[in-house]
Amino acid sequence: MDTTATSPERSIPAAYTELAEKIRNKTARAGIIGLGYVGLPLAVELGKVGYSVTGLDVQDSKVSSINAGTSYIQDVADDDVRELVAAGKLRATADFSVVAELDTINICVPTPLRKTKDPDMSYVVAACEQIAKYFHPGMLVILESTTYPGTTDELLRPRLEKNGLKAGVDFFLCFSPERVDPGNAQFQTHNIPKVVGGTTALCTALGHAFYSQALETVVPVSSTQVAEMVKLLENTFRMINIGLVNELAVMCGRMGINVWEVIEAAATKPFGFMPFYPGPGLGGHCIPIDPFYLSWKSKQAGVEARFIELAGYINGQMPHFVADKVQNALNDHAKPLRNSHIHIMGVAYKKNIDDVRESPALDVIHLLATRGARITYSDPFVPALLIDGLDMKSQDASAAAAADCVVIVTDHSSVDYAALVRGAKLIVDTRNALKGFSGDHIVRL
Repeated sequence: MDTTATSPERSIPAAYTELAEKIRNKTARAGIIGLGYVGLPLAVELGKVGYSVTGLDVQDSKVSSINAGTSYIQDVADDDVRELVAAGKLRATADFSVVAELDTINICVPTPLRKTKDPDMSYVVAACEQIAKYFHPGMLVILESTTYPGTTDELLRPRLEKNGLKAGVDFFLCFSPERVDPGNAQFQTHNIPKVVGGTTALCTALGHAFYSQALETVVPVSSTQVAEMVKLLENTFRMINIGLVNELAVMCGRMGINVWEVIEAAATKPFGFMPFYPGPGLGGHCIPIDPFYLSWKSKQAGVEARFIELAGYINGQMPHFVADKVQNALNDHAKPLRNSHIHIMGVAYKKNIDDVRESPALDVIHLLATRGARITYSDPFVPALLIDGLDMKSQDASAAAAADCVVIVTDHSSVDYAALVRGAKLIVDTRNALKGFSGDHIVRL
């Protein structure tokens, strides 16, 4: 029997060597499917370091905006898009036949939950099927859309291998969880550590090499399943801890204890404690949704995710708690909720951004309107809002003075809270935005 060891060089497929060289010298033609909060910032970072980037999106408005050199994402500057388009480093199209020209593709499409709390993978499947039509050997495909462990191998790999190509030999497949935090001035795409795991070690190596050209820190892991689980752990950790402090807020409210003071004091402990803060509910595309991918997948494995389900229930009840808080505050001031004018301060899902996806403000508005309140709102980042038949425009912050009750749902930094305290008749503060202010007309979460 021949026991001669195979040299590492001989075991590396030619497709790997060729693509690795293209990545190293930045001649690889990069593609991004989905030009939203994840895809566009990544496309810009890749373009900045010299890659030629093609963005694909089914929304014509996004394609037109990019090709005109205009950004529609708050964290991406118009100047960056304009310069890259002018330099020929960035273009956008809705024509998926360009996949035939590309060397790498990042899939950054939505992965929402259905009403039954199971993952809706239709956008990922649709993107993969489009890629498969024009797929060719030597490509690197990276899924970034948050999903359940096993998606990359179970959904993408079979579709890409159906014509006889083999992952890790003829093409390369990875998963890398997006970690975008809209509105975060300190951590953005280029300096948020990037986790990547491939279906084989060579896939991981190529994914690592690709991201390392544009991003400061890349963290390789042993498999796509590990990388998929990383994102779910991160957001499940946050969701559960937020659920804990939301439950604590309800307890403290019943006991007459200031929950914000409790958390602030506990946070002075230099070890063993990390502060999380209560609020009107969870918002954004990640924290309210991602843990349920894990819950759904764990049920398939015969494990009940009790912490996740309980935290999800508690967080889901917070808009109801806020609506009750508003109604009780009005009662204490001898006014019924029905026909009262309620002014909502902030409708974005968090401060200083324009994103209303899964915003708890939408639930609070719906609940108060259902109980008969007249609703107006102010938000410097969201000029118009269409919700449940209510077509509203943002009002000047001075409109709060005319309301029977003001509810601070999102604590944007640009709001003059001192003026709000002086002018408003009654305020329900769900974000501790009025820390340092006092008065009988202030009701805290």
